[in-house]
Amino acid sequence: MEEAKKIILFDGVCNLCNKSVQFVIKRDNNDVFRFAALQSTIGEKLVKEKGIDTTQVDSIILIEPQIAYYTKSDAALKIAKSLSGGWPLMGVFLGIPKGLRDWVYDWVARNRYSWYGKRDSCMIPTEELKQKFLD
Repeated sequence: MEEAKKIILFDGVCNLCNKSVQFVIKRDNNDVFRFAALQSTIGEKLVKEKGIDTTQVDSIILIEPQIAYYTKSDAALKIAKSLSGGWPLMGVFLGIPKGLRDWVYDWVARNRYSWYGKRDSCMIPTEELKQKFLD
């Protein structure tokens, strides 16, 4: 595993989560991130190592190796801060109380399957993107 890279764990069967991963990949000009589905072997291993309860967090987790991990709105906003373009400006929303941010995040997460659909299996990256995904 690449120690210097931030790791995004995502719900591999969620269409919104998969679109979000594609969005991040297109804007990750500095090659900051690596990705793994929560349902993958490495995803399950990382969640277990960090002691993360996936009954409470099952959509996106950001792991900064040797530093910390972030969930829900913290994860989404910290990811945005590392993207190219104007996306780092989203960091200003970290100033909003976490409870309010997470309430909005949880509302979207709760409805993501009904709004965006669900896949039968995890996304399989193309050959050109395979190096961005952890096995």
